Amino acid sequence: MPEYRYLHYDVFTDARFEGNPLAVLPDARGLSTEQMQTIAQEMAFSETTFVLPRERDDTDIRMRIFTPAAELPMAGHPTIGSTFALAREGLIRPGAERFVFGLGVGPTPVDLSWDGEALSFAWMTQRAPEFGDTFDDRPARELIARAVGLDAGEFAENAPIEVVSTGVPFVYLPIRTRAAVDRAAPDLEAMRRAQAELGLEHYYLFSLEAGEPASTVYSRMFAPVLGVMEDPATGGACGPLGGYLLRHGLVTQEQARAVVNLQGHRMGRPSWISIEASGTPQAPGPVRVGGRSVLVATGTLEV
Repeated sequence: MPEYRYLHYDVFTDARFEGNPLAVLPDARGLSTEQMQTIAQEMAFSETTFVLPRERDDTDIRMRIFTPAAELPMAGHPTIGSTFALAREGLIRPGAERFVFGLGVGPTPVDLSWDGEALSFAWMTQRAPEFGDTFDDRPARELIARAVGLDAGEFAENAPIEVVSTGVPFVYLPIRTRAAVDRAAPDLEAMRRAQAELGLEHYYLFSLEAGEPASTVYSRMFAPVLGVMEDPATGGACGPLGGYLLRHGLVTQEQARAVVNLQGHRMGRPSWISIEASGTPQAPGPVRVGGRSVLVATGTLEV
C-alpha cells in the first residue's frame, strides 16, 4: 500500500495550536485528483496541499490546494504554510530570497526571510484585486445580514458591501464594531438563498475596531460551500481586503503597506496576517500577504 508523508503546520502564528492548521504532502506524485480530495476531507483542515513537480519553467513546483469539499485555484494560508514545510524538507535552500509556486492562477512568488538556516517569515504576492458587484439595495443588504446572523444596521456606512478577488471571490462586509463581528453566526438557509439570488459563497466580515494594539483590522470568514464553516485565517481573502481598504479610503496609501489583520480570535485560534497593498485608491495594485508558521506534527498516510 503506497505511503505518503505529511507535515502539519499552524499558519499565521508562531505558537502551536493557534493560527490555521494545514496539512502538506511534500511529494504527492501518484495521487489522483479524487484521492487528493478524499485526503483533504479526511484531514478536515480548512486546506490540505499536494506538492508535485513543476509544470512550467517559470515556477519551482506545482501545488494543488484542496478544502474538504473542493479544489481552490489559490489560497494564502496553504501557500505560506507550505513554504515553511518545503524549507524544512530542504526543497527550498536556506537563504533563498524567492520561491515560485505554480498554482491554479499561475506562477505565484513567495519572498523569504531567514534566521540562519531557518525560515522566519514568508510573503506571498497576489495579483491586483478585481472589484465586482456591490450590494447597496435594502433587500440584498438584509438578506446578507441574515446570512451571517446580524442586523443590517450593524454594517458600517462608510464602505460598501462588495465582492473582491485576487483569485477566489469573497464578499466583504464592513461591520461597525468588533463585538458585532463576534456575534455573527452563519445561517445556512439564508446563505443558500444568497447564493441562489446574489451569487455569494464566501463571506468576509471585518471591523476597523480591531481592539488590539498590534492589529489594524479584526475579521472572521465563513464559507460553508467549501466545507469550511469558519476559517481561522484566510490569506486568499486578505489580499483583496488590503485592496478594498485602500480603494475605499479606510487606510491611507502609507498605512496600506503595513496592515495587520487579526482573524480566528473568536475561534480560539488567533492568526496574525500581515498585508502590504500597493497602488492608489483609484488603481490598487498587487498585494503581498505574509506571516509565520510553526510545525506541529509529522506523519504518514497509507493510501
